[in-house]
Amino acid sequence: MEFIDDLNPLVEIQPEATVSRTVLQVEGANVVLFSFDKGQELSEHTAAMPVLVQCLEGHLKVTGGGKTVDLKPGGILHFPTRLPHAVYAEEASKMMLIMMRH
Repeated sequence: MEFIDDLNPLVEIQPEATVSRTVLQVEGANVVLFSFDKGQELSEHTAAMPVLVQCLEGHLKVTGGGKTVDLKPGGILHFPTRLPHAVYAEEASKMMLIMMRH
């Protein structure tokens, strides 16, 4: 069993930057935390595996599959393998990405 009691302090928001940090690698999944300063983004890309994305803090605009959603704390997204998607920080934000290996 692996346990992290609080993800938020494991990644800090840095001025004019996007930061990522892998915090957990377990059977079937990797957990990566991201922080974005306001206006930072991940340009359109794809993932080689299905992913889940959850906002931990702030407000993100996420585009994928012809849709754009407002992702705020409490919301969660799923992207299937190779779906082009992008993330834009409407405000300073933190996000958790779960990469699900087959």
